[in-house]
Amino acid sequence: MPTYEYICTKCGHEMEAFQSMKDEPLKVCPTCRKRALKRKVGGGAGLIFKGTGFYITDYKKKSGSADSPSPAKSTETKPAAPTAAK
Repeated sequence: MPTYEYICTKCGHEMEAFQSMKDEPLKVCPTCRKRALKRKVGGGAGLIFKGTGFYITDYKKKSGSADSPSPAKSTETKPAAPTAAK
């Protein structure tokens, strides 16, 4: 649910209200009790990710893991092929 900002045109009181998008805008100021409350138009705050977050390094493979041996280190050793002498 979004947070809307309101300002009273009579007393200048500013406030925020946590409302559903389907709710009607508030009209009565809680400070002066007059029907002069207007919803302010804001640009929005953008996306806010809460929690530990996501980083590029979260999905990198650990170095030296047993899952994927590096291609430079071979586990098999083959004897050198003898050269044919004539």
